Amino acid sequence: MSDDKDKKGRAERATSNVFTKLPQKLMQEMKEAFTMIDQNRDGLIDVSDLKEMYSSLGSVPGDSVLENMIKEAPGNQLNFTAFLSIFSDKLSGTDPEETLRNAFAMFDADSTGLITEEYMKDLLENMGDNFSKDEIRQVWKEAPIHAGKVDYNAFVSKIKGKEQEEA
Repeated sequence: MSDDKDKKGRAERATSNVFTKLPQKLMQEMKEAFTMIDQNRDGLIDVSDLKEMYSSLGSVPGDSVLENMIKEAPGNQLNFTAFLSIFSDKLSGTDPEETLRNAFAMFDADSTGLITEEYMKDLLENMGDNFSKDEIRQVWKEAPIHAGKVDYNAFVSKIKGKEQEEA
């Protein structure tokens, strides 16, 4: 019995710790992101939710890829607290450049370092703070696009000014 109490206490401490790590505005944005992904509104992100989200963006990775994403969550269930924990863990100890790379990598199901131009435009127009057509045109002037694909690692370097330092 005391073992169950101990596990519950640790879980509660870990949960509350996640909520104290992130600024309130960021937590609200994460809640909005979680709600957009949780298509069936059951409070958990599962493979079917991920399929819906990816298909709405024009790309559906295989089930094994999606299942592996869910397996990263504690207990293989991705509720809002686990979602925040994973996000918080990925942010802790990283610099802003790494954070940008991680954000782009979330949409690179094949881990190629490339995102198709159309997929990137769709993301910019329809996810989070939506970009206008004019804002996308401005971004595209600077984006490293080759053969219809955006090299997001080079793009992050450009955004962070690394390209100029190396020249």
